[in-house]
Amino acid sequence: MGKMKDLQIQDHNDLLQDFEEALLADGFEDALVGYGRRFNYPVAIYDYDKCLEVMVERDGMTEEEAIEFFDFNVGGAYVGESTPVFLMLRND
Repeated sequence: MGKMKDLQIQDHNDLLQDFEEALLADGFEDALVGYGRRFNYPVAIYDYDKCLEVMVERDGMTEEEAIEFFDFNVGGAYVGESTPVFLMLRND
């Protein structure tokens, strides 16, 4: 079982190395769900709703305030080809 865990750790480290140029959204580590690519550029992918939860809990905002602030200042910010993606999950 130790070998399998070592392989999983190595695979995770290789994945992180592939995406080390992805830009991260400061303060939203708990909302990071993974990494992807936009064309050939690595991007970090965040759960949009979790980002709002972080702002409500951390900053004491209402949900409406968090949406307004986030959409304008975080989700709406373009910081280059590796700008993070904020994923809105379906609730089926």
